[in-house]
Amino acid sequence: YNLFLISNIAFFHFFLVIGQPAKSKRPKEPGENKIKPINKKVKAKPPKMRERESADSSLKSQSILTQVMDKGHFQKLASTLSLSAGQSIELRCKGSNVTWNYPSYLDTFKDSRLSIKQLDRYGQLILANSTAADTGEYSCWLQLCNGNKCRKDETKTGSTYIFFTDKEELFVPTPSYFEIVYLNPDKPAVIPCRVTTPSAKVTLHREFPAEEIETDGTDIIYDVKKGFVYQHPTSDHKGIVYCKAESQGAPQISIKYHLLYVEVPKGPPSTTIAASSNRAEVSDSVHVICTVLGEPDVDVNFRWQYPGQESERPAIIQNFWRLINRGTGHTTRISKSILLVEDFEARDAGNYICIAQNLQGETTVATRVELN
Repeated sequence: YNLFLISNIAFFHFFLVIGQPAKSKRPKEPGENKIKPINKKVKAKPPKMRERESADSSLKSQSILTQVMDKGHFQKLASTLSLSAGQSIELRCKGSNVTWNYPSYLDTFKDSRLSIKQLDRYGQLILANSTAADTGEYSCWLQLCNGNKCRKDETKTGSTYIFFTDKEELFVPTPSYFEIVYLNPDKPAVIPCRVTTPSAKVTLHREFPAEEIETDGTDIIYDVKKGFVYQHPTSDHKGIVYCKAESQGAPQISIKYHLLYVEVPKGPPSTTIAASSNRAEVSDSVHVICTVLGEPDVDVNFRWQYPGQESERPAIIQNFWRLINRGTGHTTRISKSILLVEDFEARDAGNYICIAQNLQGETTVATRVELN
């Protein structure tokens, strides 16, 4: 009987402990749940530090570009963004000294739809009432300045390519109906028929003979942000071409592009000079011509030194250039500067010096005109 009584008491005690309701437990002190075990806190901290360090070491740059959404929300931008033409957009870049880059024609035409401001903590770009022509790259970066010298902070930049889609304008509009593309054998050439809809199917065509040009992905590739790229241009590629785009509707045709093959050695201008006559009578009109043959897409600047310059003797200077075909499929740019002296006098006799300059350097040539 004693054993039976003891076992029942033990069972009853066990039942009270296991089945005890939660409300009978000891009341918790205020803030007790907020205290975390020391060993748990120590274990959680090192991984966070390692993750942060690995992220800093793996990312060479930190994107500072965001788009302002509705109700004050912000969105980090991917490499491309598609918006419908007509929408307005606001971009922000973190930093107190931000520089922006955007399609250059917005500057060319001083478009009032574009607004750029620098505030205390960020730079702001707003483009209102967008059009298909606004399609292009929008980027920003932080400037690091020391006195008057500034440099780009390569670790804090942001960039996105925005497509402003318009079913009526599959190709990004251009100010002209015809463009020249120079084919240099030592660098890729781009036929810039960019589209406003990234999903559009784009093909390249030759005008004569009428045919589609195969895009093999190696020698000729299509880049939706640039157009068709000839990786290794040759004289066989010259001619007139255009692009065709299709996207849920009738195909559209781009403007035409005239591909000219160029093969002119790079370097300072190849310059010659000649006078209409090296001996002049009093009151004659004398003109001196400075001529440069060079690459079609390389500008040449001319400067003159002549006998009557110091005495402010009036002289007329005219500059112009044109493209010439050398008959072998090669195209050259001929640039000329003409100095005209009317009513030749004794003080006009002497050396006429022409200085021609391009990006590679300058060349000086001279000729002499005597008074009879």
